[in-house]
Amino acid sequence: MKNDDLAPLLSQHSHEFAAVTPFDLTQKKLCYLDLSDENKELSVEKIADNKTFSRYIKEFIERQNADIAIGKYNEDRTIYRKSEHFTPQGEEPRSVHLGTDLWLPAETPVSAPLEGVIHSFQINDNYGDYGPTIILEHELENTKFYTLYGHLNTNSLKGIHAGQKIEKGEAFCALGNPSENGQWPAHLHFQIVADMMGNSGDFPGVAKISERKKFLRICPDPGLILGINTKG
Repeated sequence: MKNDDLAPLLSQHSHEFAAVTPFDLTQKKLCYLDLSDENKELSVEKIADNKTFSRYIKEFIERQNADIAIGKYNEDRTIYRKSEHFTPQGEEPRSVHLGTDLWLPAETPVSAPLEGVIHSFQINDNYGDYGPTIILEHELENTKFYTLYGHLNTNSLKGIHAGQKIEKGEAFCALGNPSENGQWPAHLHFQIVADMMGNSGDFPGVAKISERKKFLRICPDPGLILGINTKG
């Protein structure tokens, strides 16, 4: 399968996917959190302090009279300047978001949108990284692809194994707090991956500007599964 073929396939099956949250996202009022340079309310200092950043997100949702904030797909983000993991000295920084963020409380259960097996999992413990991460492998019409779940709690990785079957709609993990989820306010990073490119337990969730087109082909819009607008 070519990477470009996955998005049309997912679109054809869009009515079949279960909600990844305990509620139907399409029935909730959503607001879109701008984490680009356009948002002058956010500074690197504010983002780096989890209590301040968490309070900002909570108040933003309240101001919008919304139920949940969405972190946008294909957004060029200021936010990653807080971590050398994304901005190594002397290299082009990574700033293009390849998934969608659902800003929800810690311990919120997360469910599989369709049947699959656990491909791999690990704790990605760089500052600002995913923290506990699970990647599921799925198959539709003889086409394999993957979904990635980042910023989980450590309990999500206990007692699981590669190849373990996960049923559609099964709650198989939960969100973590900042002390365990890579030092972020609690949220789910959800990403679709067409080709794991040899990775296990991890896959880039943020790309360099110079590699934007390449990675957006590999990681199509998560809204195809979530059933929502992920770009604001």
